[in-house]
Amino acid sequence: MGLQRRRATVAGAAATLLAAAGNPGPSAEDSAAVGQAVDALTKAMIEADRPRLESLTADRLSYGHWSGRVENRKEFVDNLVSRASAFRRIESNDQTVSLAGDEAIVRHLFAGEAVNPAGQVTPVRIGVSQVWQKQGGGWKLLARQAYRL
Repeated sequence: MGLQRRRATVAGAAATLLAAAGNPGPSAEDSAAVGQAVDALTKAMIEADRPRLESLTADRLSYGHWSGRVENRKEFVDNLVSRASAFRRIESNDQTVSLAGDEAIVRHLFAGEAVNPAGQVTPVRIGVSQVWQKQGGGWKLLARQAYRL
């Protein structure tokens, strides 16, 4: 390796280290904020609170159900608000949050009770993976996929 090439390599490595030092990465506060956003979304889903659901979800939301059905943001919110898809109770257990810059991956077990328009109650117990993105200072759900346990 020539001297100029070594200098360029060292300069590039130094620039990368300096950039990383200036950006400390995800913090414990970010992890807590993501957890609070997950809790707020759960509450908004139970209450079918359109403004809150919209404020916690990204415009380009991809919301996947365990059955394979995938909804965009409008479909997700409309189904909850119309009570076509409604929940009496939701619990998130064994939740983990992994941060990578302005994105977070949340995994948890989702247990609860769904109620159809006829009033029939169905127990729900599924696994969930979510991707949250920091937008405008807050965390928004960008993608969600549920799966059978």
